Amino acid sequence: MRRLFRTRYGAIWLFVAIFLALQTLVRTVLVLASWNAFEPRLKLLARIYGTGLVCDVVTALYAVAPFALYALVVPDRVWRSRPHRFVLHGLWILASFVLLFAATAEWYFWQEFASRFNFIAVDYLIYTREVIANIRESYPAAALLAAMLGIAVLSWLPLRGVLRESFSAESRLRERFLTTAVLLVIPALGYWQIDLTNLRVGQDRYATELAGNGLYDFFHAFRAAEIDYDTFYATHESDESFRQLRTLLAEPNSHFVSDDLHSLTRDIRYPGEEKHLNVIVIVVESLSAKYLAAYAGDGVGMTPRLDALAKDSLVFRHFYATGTRTVRGLEAISLSLPPTPGESIVKRPDNGGLFTIAAPFHERGYATTFFYGGYGFFDNMNAFFSANGFDVIDRSSFAKDEVTFENAWGVADEDLYRRVIRESRRSFESGRPFFSLVMTTSNHRPYTYPDGRIDIPSGQGREGALKYTDWAVGDFLEAARKEPWFSDTLFLIVADHCASSSGRTAIPVEKYRIPFYVYAPAQVEPGVVGTLASQMDVAPTLFGLLRFRYASKFFGRDILDTPPSAGRALLSTYQQLGYLKDDKLTVLSPGRRVEVFSVNPETGKERLVPSTQNQDGIADAISYYQTASYAFLHHLVRWPDETVETAARP
Repeated sequence: MRRLFRTRYGAIWLFVAIFLALQTLVRTVLVLASWNAFEPRLKLLARIYGTGLVCDVVTALYAVAPFALYALVVPDRVWRSRPHRFVLHGLWILASFVLLFAATAEWYFWQEFASRFNFIAVDYLIYTREVIANIRESYPAAALLAAMLGIAVLSWLPLRGVLRESFSAESRLRERFLTTAVLLVIPALGYWQIDLTNLRVGQDRYATELAGNGLYDFFHAFRAAEIDYDTFYATHESDESFRQLRTLLAEPNSHFVSDDLHSLTRDIRYPGEEKHLNVIVIVVESLSAKYLAAYAGDGVGMTPRLDALAKDSLVFRHFYATGTRTVRGLEAISLSLPPTPGESIVKRPDNGGLFTIAAPFHERGYATTFFYGGYGFFDNMNAFFSANGFDVIDRSSFAKDEVTFENAWGVADEDLYRRVIRESRRSFESGRPFFSLVMTTSNHRPYTYPDGRIDIPSGQGREGALKYTDWAVGDFLEAARKEPWFSDTLFLIVADHCASSSGRTAIPVEKYRIPFYVYAPAQVEPGVVGTLASQMDVAPTLFGLLRFRYASKFFGRDILDTPPSAGRALLSTYQQLGYLKDDKLTVLSPGRRVEVFSVNPETGKERLVPSTQNQDGIADAISYYQTASYAFLHHLVRWPDETVETAARP
């Protein structure tokens, strides 16, 4: 064994061994941290570690492949030179630091998301300003980095003798060629024969995540921003899916304007006069339904103002987020589309000129504005909303005297709401109705907010941030009640996603339930709506309340016009696509996999059942997701639609 480490490739073999040991340690730490979240039977643990070893070996060999090629081509006189050896020792310390950094980051990422690295981690790399600031405010970053660098150097000291021999070893080209071939053939076979992203360890999501390798998953997520639906998911013949979609979108007050199966445009005509009311949609960061008394039964006491507001609001009791990211929530609310696999449409190229919630307002002369407390280049929000009918007001639009508090993610919610009040007043005074989409930020790590607002000091955790978020909503509505436009305004309060989406299954239904209120004392009768729905139903329901006559390309439905028996919700991760109907959850996954779960309506817990018990649900799920992907890629949701002359107009 020692002879192996004395060769030119000895440092590579040593690195692979250390990589495998460290990844096993990381996996063990995560298993222990998740012990109560899954059933750690001996057989399951064996599968986790066995599958994990395969993932780790393939990932390690991917990592060392560039260095193996380098070792192949460098002649002995360069390889053994003092300057070259000095550089190689430095690279070893740097590589050790990177491994320690990745392992530490995985621990913190798991604490937050109960997942290996994924799209969220990729976003964190891209949006360095917000993320670095968030890390500095949330964790002892400087101390951690210093400790990791120290450990990297200390771990090098006992190994420097072995490394010195490897970096000084003589070699022959034939030996180098054979060793490099072995090091490259194994990852090549892994690439073609093993799909690490689709490895499954039983039906338990935790087990599958634990068996994975975070570094591999990170680079896979970086590459796979978009996932072609027809290539990877179950499909029907295109016309069949669109024919089924037309049935699913049928409503009493709408009809399709064309017999072309691929045309989505419907003429929506509600009886009675249109109500040209102002509308403010508040999208609250990470507001799980479980925190509100209207959804949790006895309540938990952290949202007293929203709890009090419920009795004067129209409350949608069985309402779900379409995804686990802010951009997924904004996508569903603004576009009324199912979540297509891969990255949100908000962040994709060629996403301008779409039919959005702003379009019917624009046609009626409304001021349409997107408000965001942070810098809107994050998650491509400014570019998306600017290209789709909105004026944008973000952190860069705030004057210094408008900001009383800010953290890594933006200004405090109360500062954002004051700006909304100011802009609403300006529109009212100009005689122009307004539609405002407001995205808050305070209910987010590092959970900091202005002092003196609530009885929990800033920075003490989610409970304080949640309570402050609730206080800020209440403070905003108190201010709005003093405005002359208040009685002619609809306030919609909805979350972007839940505070946590981790669970034992890929789509834990209970972790997707969010609140949705409509508050307008002078316009909308309070009550409780029990129909199952999700975020893509917000826009059609809003236009139903306003009795708008408009041409629609929405995939959502007016919840108030939908019989309870026809209720359904669409939920997703970036790969798994879910369709919830009655007590069945259909999940479509890459590899054309289709699974059906029986869902307990009281607890949201799932149990896998034979797919033969849910053929209608499978057909509906495929129709929604297949046609949505097709519609975006083939520009069927563009607006205006110049081919349609008979569509409704105000």
